[in-house]
Amino acid sequence: MDGDQAARALYLGILLVSVGGWLLIEYRSRLGTALRTLMAWALIFLGLAAGYGLWADLRRDVIPGQFTDNAGAIEIPRAPDGHYYLTLEINGTKVQFLADTGASNIVLSPDDAARLGFDPAALRFMGEATTANGVVKTAVVTLDRVRLGPVDDRNLTAFVNQADMQGSLLGMDYLGLFRIEISADRMILRR
Repeated sequence: MDGDQAARALYLGILLVSVGGWLLIEYRSRLGTALRTLMAWALIFLGLAAGYGLWADLRRDVIPGQFTDNAGAIEIPRAPDGHYYLTLEINGTKVQFLADTGASNIVLSPDDAARLGFDPAALRFMGEATTANGVVKTAVVTLDRVRLGPVDDRNLTAFVNQADMQGSLLGMDYLGLFRIEISADRMILRR
């Protein structure tokens, strides 16, 4: 325990003793009432903490993900971080992508490439790409079947990034196949 943690523990201990002492004095003749009140507040606190901790999961369930409307347009809601995330089915495997209009190509993270059956250790990283984080090595792969909603494409070129990435990027090679509209916190793709 470092100095900051010890100071916090001391502060919380003093606060607990102060509040506990006040409760004992205030409710000395009504300890049953004090315990019920304390339990009620503890449950309220735990409920708020659980709700806060589960908010991201609840929000994902309450706010729908991408969907296809009756006219065949694919609508993608803006995520809380301000970006648009699409889930594509590649060779039967679902992969989440960040829609990146600043990227030229489809770029797979090493983890997503491995999930799709490409062994990053066996790939030949002969290409280079200039990114916001500098120059990275890339390997070219072919995606046999890419499906987004009702749209099915075959034999698309993608690049596997040698550097670790948090997720895969969907660049203009693919997005450019669609008419893109951004309206009311939704990205709408039409073909």
